[in-house]
Amino acid sequence: MPNWELQGCCDRDQKAFLITIGIYTVVILVLWRTFLLTPFKLITVFLHEASHAIACMLTCGKVEGMEVHANEGGVTQTRGGAYWVILPAGYLGSSFWGMIFILASTNLLTTRIAAGCFAVALLIVLFVAKNWTLRGLCIGFIVFLAVVWVLQEYTKVRILRYVILFIGVMNSLFSVYDIYDDLISRRVHSSDAEKFAELCPCPCNGAAWGVIWGFISFAFLGAAIYLGLVILS
Repeated sequence: MPNWELQGCCDRDQKAFLITIGIYTVVILVLWRTFLLTPFKLITVFLHEASHAIACMLTCGKVEGMEVHANEGGVTQTRGGAYWVILPAGYLGSSFWGMIFILASTNLLTTRIAAGCFAVALLIVLFVAKNWTLRGLCIGFIVFLAVVWVLQEYTKVRILRYVILFIGVMNSLFSVYDIYDDLISRRVHSSDAEKFAELCPCPCNGAAWGVIWGFISFAFLGAAIYLGLVILS
């Protein structure tokens, strides 16, 4: 039975899980404005745009193209679908994928599945990418995951779980930052939240939706940590 109350927390694996997330958080904050994190920021932008695309397809729309730009921006071109579902899917989707990666890292089998599915997704997107930044990102991360996988399976350098966990933590933190930067601190008027506010009949503006989506993103991160501890208990 799952230990939902986390009685006896925390054992060796649970402590290692929490400490690793804490170390990753500090490293990400320290290196935030350096080029070292740029590839991981771009992969978060990719997951943001991919979430728009998935929401579009799930609501019977058509994805006409995706772009990820070197300045950490991106765009997904869609036609049809439920716009009120597609718009919030970017910010909340990247938080959701961050949670999935964090949970997948708790077990070697699920880590392998997550890495394999991610590589396949990158390969599929490679053929619908509309710019070379996104194409290069897909190719680069496919090669990167393949190298890490080979190291995991054939050497003593077993880092696949830590790579997947880092991608998960990066997505969770970048999503919250992106929401704050785009929707609260600067109020980008072309942002998804501003467009969503125009569609929604309630009196909330884009900044208010940014706060709401920010809390939901924090909830995803909190849920990932809690469920991860439950899985490891």
